[in-house]
Amino acid sequence: MSAVLQNPAGTAMRLEGVSKSYGVVKALDDVSIELRKGEFLTLLGPSGSGKTTLLRAIAGFIRPTAGRLLIDGRDMTGVPPQKRNIGMMFQDYALFPHMTVLENIGYPLETRGIRRAERETRGMEMLEIVGLAHCAKRYPKEMSGGQQQRVALARALVFRPDIVLLDEPMAALDKKLRGQMQIEIMHITRQVGATVVSVTHDQEEALVMSDRIAIFKDGRLEQIGTPHELYLQPRSEFVADFIGEANLLRGAVRSTGEGTVVEGDGWTASLPPGDPRSEALAKVRKACVVLRPERIHAVAAGSETENAGVGVIEDKIYLGVEYRLVVRMNDGGKVNLRSRDVASVAGMNAGDRIGMAWTVDDIVVIGA
Repeated sequence: MSAVLQNPAGTAMRLEGVSKSYGVVKALDDVSIELRKGEFLTLLGPSGSGKTTLLRAIAGFIRPTAGRLLIDGRDMTGVPPQKRNIGMMFQDYALFPHMTVLENIGYPLETRGIRRAERETRGMEMLEIVGLAHCAKRYPKEMSGGQQQRVALARALVFRPDIVLLDEPMAALDKKLRGQMQIEIMHITRQVGATVVSVTHDQEEALVMSDRIAIFKDGRLEQIGTPHELYLQPRSEFVADFIGEANLLRGAVRSTGEGTVVEGDGWTASLPPGDPRSEALAKVRKACVVLRPERIHAVAAGSETENAGVGVIEDKIYLGVEYRLVVRMNDGGKVNLRSRDVASVAGMNAGDRIGMAWTVDDIVVIGA
């Protein structure tokens, strides 16, 4: 029997040092996460990073080699999947083709011994929430991909699980429908107050839907935070490059009487004295400066400020509301910038020398 442990108020799940090894390969390496009730957490990372292994460990399909999993204060590490009160929506939705939509949604209630009348009542309530009450008597084959997805979500929510797990929920949908369903799933889960753990390799999906995102690399948790935190305050080059588009400029660090400067061939990033970023570089000789493309401003060559760089335009791409410029730096590296000041860059062309400027607030530094 699982033991009930002290659980902080509002905590739905805690992972404590969870690891999973397959021989010498560590699929998960000492992962610790606390999930709040009603939170939407996305596990994000490239293939083989450990995110799906962690989802399967939460579901109970695999047992960790080390560590503990607590759900609502109860140690569930060795508890089988059917006793965890967890809802799950699979990539292919796994709807029963011989059952109607209402019967599919009511199936988890039937396995829990709920009588038919209550199953139908609760099933219809969920169909109302997902906007498919008119489809109750249809069969899955008569539904579109987006409708099937909402049925699968309703089935995962109908028995009021402690946690809902979504395994690549948008994988079977085309790009346009993915965008629509991201918003719908986010609204539905928030409407019912569900606590959600979702897995995806799609960063846009993670940014749109999540309260927090946990980024994985090689089985380890690289960083966890809100989309805003991860985008503006990445703690590693991997996170900076994985979330959104980033320019990574590697340069030498030197101290001056006016602060700290990171500089490369044809560019500088200056930080004032007393700035926490400046203090973090006190003991390193090299650093990586992270600059987002939309924070770099195109200026006439020779008019740069202390936070600036120069280069040659290699490509100029018109995107309707903005221009994208690919600039080749003196060291051969490339910088991407996006400008909505269409008038200022309209006369710039491939082969032109260009100045680039940014403010001190736009600089993220990662010590090397």
